[in-house]
Amino acid sequence: MKRFRSVASRLLSAVTFVVLLALIVKNQPMSLSYTGLTLLLGSAIPIVFATLAQMMFVSIGDLDLSIGPFVSLSAAIGAIVLPHSPWLAILLYLLAIGVYALCGALIELRRLSSIVVMLGMSFVWLGCALLLVPSPGGEAPQFLVDLMSWRTPLIPLPVLIALLGALIGYVIFNVTVFGTIVRGLGGNPKVIQRSGHSALAIRTGVYALAGVFGIVAGLLMLGQTTSADANQASSFTLISIASVILGGGEFVGGKVFALGSVFGALTMTLATSFLNFYEVSSDWQVALQGIILIVALSLRTVIYPSGKLA
Repeated sequence: MKRFRSVASRLLSAVTFVVLLALIVKNQPMSLSYTGLTLLLGSAIPIVFATLAQMMFVSIGDLDLSIGPFVSLSAAIGAIVLPHSPWLAILLYLLAIGVYALCGALIELRRLSSIVVMLGMSFVWLGCALLLVPSPGGEAPQFLVDLMSWRTPLIPLPVLIALLGALIGYVIFNVTVFGTIVRGLGGNPKVIQRSGHSALAIRTGVYALAGVFGIVAGLLMLGQTTSADANQASSFTLISIASVILGGGEFVGGKVFALGSVFGALTMTLATSFLNFYEVSSDWQVALQGIILIVALSLRTVIYPSGKLA
């Protein structure tokens, strides 16, 4: 029974997704077609990778309050620098990953709060993005536009990328030794340190990998929008946190679920389409998205009255 409740809680995001999709299909049956799913879930593509970045943080009990501005900055570099100076763009991306890794090292060495540090970094990323694109502009490289407009055979591109994201997350946390050590650091850091592993190296690696996912999210978003805006991914921070928690993750660290987190990202995206299909005023949409999330998380609490997963 305990294991059943654990699985049920982790798959809650998938159940919520199916319910929302069924309600949309009831209103518009063609939503389940290839084109319909592409339109419904298209905006979820960059959110999936922003969620993977956030999942890296949650796995060790941290939070990244800067992932939204960082995704915007990544898109800005792609729109302004990448088309004309590819090597400079690559250098800037490596520098950004290095800054993420440095933040992880400082947090570990100085025992700082990740919330405070990454909140401060959100202003740094936003400032850099504004320097590159003080107003919306730039141009997406053609290969990104072609990728995002690619009509994949049989399976719509958003579904395919969501499956890829879930597979990447699963391999990291359930197949690699690195993922096992990361989950151990999040669940019981003293045991990991006693076993001879460096908490500094692990946290630095986690932060660096989160930076890679953030860059991928920014480039994919640029391929969709074809231009950059310093604030275009500002909502990704809260959406990514909600997606990980809805997907079965816990702030205590060491407890994340890749498939559930990806379904969480799809659910948060589908919630907007759901409200649009039922002609809910845009003034109410943000509030109702929050209500949908609260209801889903409340069901998780019902499954686990103690609020803890197995």
